[in-house]
Amino acid sequence: MKNHFLYFFVSFLIAIIIISCNKDYHPVGMDIFVDQTLRTKTKNIPAFTFQESINQVQTNVQPLAQLGMINHPVFGKSEASIVTQIAIRPDLFFGNLKQNFENQSDGSNPDIIDEEEKVKEVFLEIPFFSNTNDSDNDGVIDSLDEDPNDPASNSDGDELTDIVEFQSGLNPLSSDSDGDGILDHNDNDNSAYDSENSVYDIDSIYGNRNSEFTLQVHELTYYLNDYDPLTNFQSSQIYYSNRDYYSEGFVGATLFDGRIKLNFDEIRFYYNEDDPDTPDIDETTQVENRLTPRLRIPLDPNFFQEKLIDLEGTESLLSEISYQKDMRGLIIRGENFSDDLYMLLDIQNAEIKISYEFKDNNTQGTLEDLTDDTIEILERNFSISLGGAFLNVLNNEIFESSINKRIADSKNNIPTDKLFVQSSRLHGKIRLFSNVDPNVNEQLNSIRDENLLVNQANLIFHVDPETPIEQYNAQRLYLFNLNNGAPMIDYFSDGSTSNFGTNANKAVFGGKLELDENGNPSKYKFNITNHISNIIRNDSLNYDLGMTVTANIDTPSVISAINQDEDQEIRYPLASTLNPLGTVLIGSHPDSLQFDKRVRLELIYSSY
Repeated sequence: MKNHFLYFFVSFLIAIIIISCNKDYHPVGMDIFVDQTLRTKTKNIPAFTFQESINQVQTNVQPLAQLGMINHPVFGKSEASIVTQIAIRPDLFFGNLKQNFENQSDGSNPDIIDEEEKVKEVFLEIPFFSNTNDSDNDGVIDSLDEDPNDPASNSDGDELTDIVEFQSGLNPLSSDSDGDGILDHNDNDNSAYDSENSVYDIDSIYGNRNSEFTLQVHELTYYLNDYDPLTNFQSSQIYYSNRDYYSEGFVGATLFDGRIKLNFDEIRFYYNEDDPDTPDIDETTQVENRLTPRLRIPLDPNFFQEKLIDLEGTESLLSEISYQKDMRGLIIRGENFSDDLYMLLDIQNAEIKISYEFKDNNTQGTLEDLTDDTIEILERNFSISLGGAFLNVLNNEIFESSINKRIADSKNNIPTDKLFVQSSRLHGKIRLFSNVDPNVNEQLNSIRDENLLVNQANLIFHVDPETPIEQYNAQRLYLFNLNNGAPMIDYFSDGSTSNFGTNANKAVFGGKLELDENGNPSKYKFNITNHISNIIRNDSLNYDLGMTVTANIDTPSVISAINQDEDQEIRYPLASTLNPLGTVLIGSHPDSLQFDKRVRLELIYSSY
């Protein structure tokens, strides 16, 4: 009996101790576990969209020229023409002698003659933007390569790989390089094929590349000042896109007026004469010079005889500025397009190439013997660039009433159902957390009071399926500080690069057009994690965001623009003015059918 009581007492005591230990251990351990576990959550933050527009943009700082016409299915017709000055080198002269020496010609010195320079031909050349990118170095540019990362690919489908044909001096894009009817792998003589020939991938041509149109080149009679006379010439002159000097009548001589069709082939110049010292080679079949694809337009030689060659020895050719006061520039425009065609051109490498002939005294190497001297006609070529002031003239149709209605509503702080975004004309204003005041908002203050660790913040816009714009859909959009045009912090923090074009870098920041499973335009997504983190955690300014098209994500520069109807100057992204594209997005307040695709700020965060 005593033993049973002792066993019971010991068992009871052990149970009490265990229960006591459990009470001390489990609650403390559970509290620590809950406090230290981060849980990832997602919430959608309100984003409000407003429609804004600009009336004109500064166009005398653009790195390229726009030329053409496009009938946009949503935004209407857009037309672009070019106005540019001509640059010359200081103290320009022609032939071998300056004009003051030619004027001394009296027959006493046979080396001093009137050279009688005469223009033979003139060409205006404006290159297309092109590339010969060849990632695998197999002689085939990436856009035509069956596999741009594999030199052993076979782009022409014959029995030789691209790299073998390239190293053998054959054409990897043709199974019969010399066109003699014998396939390359069976041909022992392909010498007729010039392996120096290049194929180019032409960039930045929109619309129908086979369209025909009338190209006109006119003399400009308006003087383009470098400095603004309204500021007593203390600041640079700003030229805006909506002033059309052609329609205003500042037109002089017509230098070219004809129908053309674009040619994207390499331009080759052959030797004019066969060298008698090389009887086995016909030099007239050999390429002397090659040019990348370009507009190459013949201009009136008589005009440049009068406006350039005949000015030799005058003050007009002493400097670039003095010449531009005499020859004020060119107007380059197109009209009567057979179909949409809109070109971005490499104006910085444009030239006017002039060929002229002049008289020269040939002494036959006998300076003392004048009896064998002969007067010969020599030919010389030189180039002048398009320089000084350059600007684009952009003519656009008036917005349809529905877009103007959204602009008016937005001025009254009424968010929009859709956002219309178009280069040089229309942009969106995005306000986060509140549609009234971006700096005062109860929801933002509530979020700031939470223990949030922002992992990622995505601003997502869906393309409006009700207004498809097909091939004219912008491939990339751009977010910026609407107050001053400056890039966001997330733009600067993204150092990612890409080999797929000039508008493909900064993939983390985003803004690229994404397609759905059927290949249709679907959405644009921006990663603005740093911006949102700074607002929530660091009380940074919640400024309004602007949204535009961008032609080059690597160009963060800002320019001047004028708001529509307000005549107010704002700062605007330069890259948003460099192509004719646009898009239509679902805004913050769509109808019920589109409500699930409204713009949203997706916040992925962790909390305790």
